[in-house]
Amino acid sequence: MDGTLIARRALLGATAFAAGLAVSGCVAYAPAPPPQPSATERAYSAMLGAMSDQGVKLSDANPSTGVITGTRGNITVIATVTPRADGAAQVEFKTRGNISEDPNLINRISDSYNARMGR
Repeated sequence: MDGTLIARRALLGATAFAAGLAVSGCVAYAPAPPPQPSATERAYSAMLGAMSDQGVKLSDANPSTGVITGTRGNITVIATVTPRADGAAQVEFKTRGNISEDPNLINRISDSYNARMGR
């Protein structure tokens, strides 16, 4: 074998090796999952849905304060979500007005809320 043939084979081998390294260095990563809503955000969304489920007409909904107010007939419903130090959310539903119009409204809202939260 002459020197040029050996040099060509060496160059070809080095090129193939470099190409193999380049291909093996390419890594495709799965996209990062979207950020998950906080417990407070999930609770707030579930409260909105639960009140809507039970026919409560929303008059005020403020995610920054965590307070939702609405009415159904002569009953006012106030829902509040407060973040807790442990990352959980404290949720409270209150009714005011002529509760005798629909004495089970608060229970149905609570049931809808629990269903929306997967409980």
